[in-house]
Amino acid sequence: MRLLFVLVLMVGLGLAGFAVYMVQGYVAEYQNQTARANELAQKAVQVKLVDVYVANRDLEYGEVLSPEDAVLAKWPEDWLPEGAFSDTATLFPGDNDQPRMVLRAMEKFEPLLAVKITEPGEDAGLTSRLTRGMRAFAINVDVSSGVSGFLRPGNRVDVYWTGSLRGKNDKVTKLIEAGVQLIAVDQSTDTGRQSTVIARTVTVEATPQQVAALAQAQSTGRLSLSLVGATDDTIASAVEIDQNQLLGIKEEVKKQEVVEAEVPEVCTIKTRRGANVVEIPIPCTN
Repeated sequence: MRLLFVLVLMVGLGLAGFAVYMVQGYVAEYQNQTARANELAQKAVQVKLVDVYVANRDLEYGEVLSPEDAVLAKWPEDWLPEGAFSDTATLFPGDNDQPRMVLRAMEKFEPLLAVKITEPGEDAGLTSRLTRGMRAFAINVDVSSGVSGFLRPGNRVDVYWTGSLRGKNDKVTKLIEAGVQLIAVDQSTDTGRQSTVIARTVTVEATPQQVAALAQAQSTGRLSLSLVGATDDTIASAVEIDQNQLLGIKEEVKKQEVVEAEVPEVCTIKTRRGANVVEIPIPCTN
């Protein structure tokens, strides 16, 4: 009887110890979770927020930006986008007597940035997209030469010229400009346009030297465009191909054999006629 009592006592003590161990584990886990939550709350309090203007509705390219289209919102200062506006007088100077225009389509609550809107009173046209020192040049295209309507303002293209070289009848295709940027397709400079349009003309941004080369090439042959990938940072090397290279025909050099004509031997006799000496040809004899 006494042995049974001791055995029951030992089992009870073991179960009590196990229960205490489990309770300590739960308490420690709860304390860790509480400490992590407090740490995250302290970090959230430490994040400094600033007021920036965001779009109050969906904005499309070419729209006039009015004060009703912008609203102040809290934004983390450490992650503030470059060119954001926080001052009303800066975004809408002079009571918006010279309004800004939208250069890129924006979603509701998207920050208003300097690169997405024009300067006060500036038009959202082609001149606002030209880089300093660059010029705009229009290239005539069709379905085949314009990459089947997949061109968008902001894309980069390689320009190929096809024509006949001076003194040759065979046509040649040559890369004349690589990585030229498009700034307009037909009369649209909207970089956010999603619809596919078969363009008749595209406008590229080029230096004055490149403009002269493109104008000469367009007047003497046909220009075709090749779309460059958005992440492609390579520069195409010189490319030139003619019909013989395309078909794999090796040009044979014709050798002209020069045959020396046999000059017959001429025999003459001299005779005097009055005061003159005359040579008279006669058949040669061995």
